[in-house]
Amino acid sequence: MKKEFDLDKPLIKIEGLQKVFGTKEVLKNVNLIFPKGSTTVILGLSGGGKSTIIKHIVGLMKPTGGSIVVDGVNVATCSDNELREVRKDIGYLFQDGAMFDSMNIFDNVAFPLREHFNYSEAEIEERVMKILKTTGLDAHRVAKLFPNELSGGMRKRAGLARAIIMEPKIILYDEPTSGLDPITSDLITQLILDLQENLGVTSVLITHDMKESFKSADYLAFLFEGEIIEWADNEGFKNSKNPYVQQFLKGSGEGPIQFND
Repeated sequence: MKKEFDLDKPLIKIEGLQKVFGTKEVLKNVNLIFPKGSTTVILGLSGGGKSTIIKHIVGLMKPTGGSIVVDGVNVATCSDNELREVRKDIGYLFQDGAMFDSMNIFDNVAFPLREHFNYSEAEIEERVMKILKTTGLDAHRVAKLFPNELSGGMRKRAGLARAIIMEPKIILYDEPTSGLDPITSDLITQLILDLQENLGVTSVLITHDMKESFKSADYLAFLFEGEIIEWADNEGFKNSKNPYVQQFLKGSGEGPIQFND
């Protein structure tokens, strides 16, 4: 049964987003909505600015122009205190996990709780162990280990545990399955789907994994030359008439997208 979402009141709305680095205009005019409770996958060529979009959502970057409204707050212009409150509702799974190498996994996952709340250590321990188990890790064994002692898949799961420890409304995933074998990739994708269903989160994924994209996505957006040139639900995207989208989906070197040596 196809899920229905309120497109008129999205949880995140981006309008006219522009980002210039020096003389390079990475984002020209990005317009995009993320319906509450949905999973949206942003696709595009490598280095095209996909990660730049989600860094703007969480306020890690300030735009050159445009607005990014997250749950009613424009993170492009809000105060530091307002941004801090918005970030409490956002979990971010970085591409490389971005774990603190000097901390064991328990302290890595506990870090957001200690940063934003005044929980007792007993409360922190209960929440951390529970969330590690939620991501399919052997909590008691993994909690004592350091990031360099984990496999790539386990690091992704530990990073996901840290991203969801504060029970966010929004989770941003930057290449959640990159560098993983197909079985582990599928397990991570299933975790993403479970979180959406069980917690009702709004998810935004940056990925090049087409199989996992269509498995997880309610909506897909295609970023090309700094603009979103296609946005549609799963079936609509697969059947897009846009030649750039079709070339990308086919993984073909022939088509309107030209590559310069």
